[in-house]
Amino acid sequence: MIKTFTLLIFSFLISFAHAQDLGKVTGGKLYENPSWFTESFLDIAEDVEEASDDEKKVILFFHLAGCPYCNAMLDQNFKSGKNPDFIKQNFIVIAVNVKGDREITMPDGESMSEKELAKLLGVKYTPAIVFLDKNGKQVFRTNGYRNSELFANTLKYVSQGHYQSQTLNQFVAQESKTKYRFLPHEQLKTVNNFKGYNKPVAMLFEDENCTGCAHFHQKLINRDDVKKALSDFLFVRFDGNSNESITDFDGNTTTPKQLAEKYNLNYRPGILLFDNGQKIIEIDNTLYSFHFNTVLSFVSGKHYEVHENFSSYRNEHQQKLLEQGIDISIVD
Repeated sequence: MIKTFTLLIFSFLISFAHAQDLGKVTGGKLYENPSWFTESFLDIAEDVEEASDDEKKVILFFHLAGCPYCNAMLDQNFKSGKNPDFIKQNFIVIAVNVKGDREITMPDGESMSEKELAKLLGVKYTPAIVFLDKNGKQVFRTNGYRNSELFANTLKYVSQGHYQSQTLNQFVAQESKTKYRFLPHEQLKTVNNFKGYNKPVAMLFEDENCTGCAHFHQKLINRDDVKKALSDFLFVRFDGNSNESITDFDGNTTTPKQLAEKYNLNYRPGILLFDNGQKIIEIDNTLYSFHFNTVLSFVSGKHYEVHENFSSYRNEHQQKLLEQGIDISIVD
């Protein structure tokens, strides 16, 4: 009995010491959704009908507890500045927890949990914002954080129905008051022919109307850790509005503008990540360095071959680092 008790104590001490050596995740943000968000019974057809009666559209706000991007998006676009008033006048907003278990009934009558809907819609980044029209059909979507200027244009783009006749970037070009001058980066290469290229490729898309490109260069891709992660890629840049001729991996002639539209890359700066001539994943939102590097390693390490999706790899990758005693800041 004494021997057994001693073994239990010893096992506890080993486990405690191991727990003490685990890394920590910092940077998570506690936040509350605005009180004016719609308290929905999650029958989306009813919500759409009520919104239509008031000549409004529905926004589904997919969020995750502790998400720093959700916190920033809420603070800068739903709680302060000019955007909250515009949103209240033109939309109703329904919060959806990507890990939630509440049942949602979609306009087609299909019911599922919040997390099942997030999976069905392929939500990789939070906040994901899905815009529905008066018929309950998804007409536009953003993935991840947007600064207040770009989100203001997105709100006008959807509320005024411009999505029916032009892309978001065409609309932004009309509305933009600032002009971005492309910044240099030592790892960027000039390549226009990708036929037969089978190694990892990171295609960066910028344009003169980009409101986040300077920050992207200054705060993210000039970090040493990001440069190291990018070294595994052929890193190229295109003007997302350009009609210059390029040859894709299959030998077809296309343009940067057509390529961005093909993959629905409506965010600038946006990145398409390819491996073995196939598009693996896109980065169409603002990311801090940890998540940005994790997306890059998902592709360069060919982890997409063994993981169902990026979220699965991210969770495993993070857990392995923590078990190695490595601290992770998700807001650097």
